[in-house]
Amino acid sequence: MVKLTDQNREQYAQSVLHALNASEIEQYRELFLELHPQDQLDFFLQLTKEQRAKVYEYLSSEEFAAIFQELELEDQNKIMQELHESYAQDMISHMSADDVVDFLSEIQESRANKIIDGLEDEDAKDIKELLAYEEETAGAIMTKEFINIRAASPVRDVIDLLRNEGPDAETIYYLYVINEKHELAGVVSLRDLIIANPDKKVEDVMSSRVVSVRTSDDQEEVANLIKKYDFLAVPVVTSQNKLVGIITVDDILDVIEEEATEDFGDFAASRGATDVNISAFSAAKKRSPWIILLMFFGLITAGVIGQFEETLEEIVLLAVFIPLIMDSAGNTGTQSLAVMVRSLATGSFEKKGLVNTIRREFGTGLMLGLICAVVLMIVVPFLYGSYLLAFIVGISLFLTLSIATIIGAVVPVAINKLKLDPAIASGPFITTVNDILGLLIYFTIATSLLQYL
Repeated sequence: MVKLTDQNREQYAQSVLHALNASEIEQYRELFLELHPQDQLDFFLQLTKEQRAKVYEYLSSEEFAAIFQELELEDQNKIMQELHESYAQDMISHMSADDVVDFLSEIQESRANKIIDGLEDEDAKDIKELLAYEEETAGAIMTKEFINIRAASPVRDVIDLLRNEGPDAETIYYLYVINEKHELAGVVSLRDLIIANPDKKVEDVMSSRVVSVRTSDDQEEVANLIKKYDFLAVPVVTSQNKLVGIITVDDILDVIEEEATEDFGDFAASRGATDVNISAFSAAKKRSPWIILLMFFGLITAGVIGQFEETLEEIVLLAVFIPLIMDSAGNTGTQSLAVMVRSLATGSFEKKGLVNTIRREFGTGLMLGLICAVVLMIVVPFLYGSYLLAFIVGISLFLTLSIATIIGAVVPVAINKLKLDPAIASGPFITTVNDILGLLIYFTIATSLLQYL
């Protein structure tokens, strides 16, 4: 297998492309199939429709399946339109069940059913089983391509089994052991099997302390478990401890990316709209609920300013510092929110505890507020010639930043206690709340000291 470097990537790609355009089938197959799978994908994505038609002709459906299952859904849909029906059906049958499910779950149900009906009974059964699980659960992302072995089997027979069935399995580094009732009984590594006496039974070399997940477990919990134990794979069992599949670390990497994208979307109040491939209408539709909600919060902000209209009429200069108060409060609260969401996601929050975490964020807010207040008390008199104005702005900012960090830290914790994703305490939401509180503090202090200004 060739893994291209930056130096020879372009030259090698030109050789593959020349063989393809010249219809030199054997030369093309030799060059292309020697590429690293990711380089194969990169090369394929650069081809024209006419060139792709040659690829379908030169590669078997099994060989092309490895490329197709790595494509984005949008590209998969486009390619499926170009494939002959029999070729596409055979290609699907050579894909991993979990990759097939990822594709079928995103297309029309009638089209998905047609594809399933064309599969062999065993493959169709596995795919229907995976499709039946709720989205974003262990059952929905597990694969059925795994090898289970019997506790009573001799090691010699297991080695022979691996030679025959290993090429079709997702991974064979760890093998999961079942008893007569098909219940998960243990785990044994390939290394232990190789060095074990061939006449020994599997139960003599396996470990019965096996960590597993349930089909109903959330995919994010599975990701955290695999991260915690540094697993390459984890077995998936039913509520009756029946072994039904495995989840491998490469699938978990996709889950981590998906969850991070969701959290980022929640954090920015744009969940589901972070994909640049969706239309402007779809993006606007997904973003609009938060924008409308925040617009009404903006009206509350305007109402707060309106309540202190007399103060502003007396000292118009106070309006100059409104953006400063609002921006500083929002930014500080969002920083605390990011820290808390991240600590909840990684599990570090449980180690520190609520009191210690809140104390740290509050202390951070106090120091940030003190630093900003001191800077303002030096700069404002120089610019506007008023020490009292500097005091009002400085003390307002000190109190605002201190409270903003508390709000940014407490809100995601409260949401997490309600069994909701803490990331939905979006940055714009926290920013708006802190804006309102910052203005209340600022104008309350200014109004109380108005007679001295």
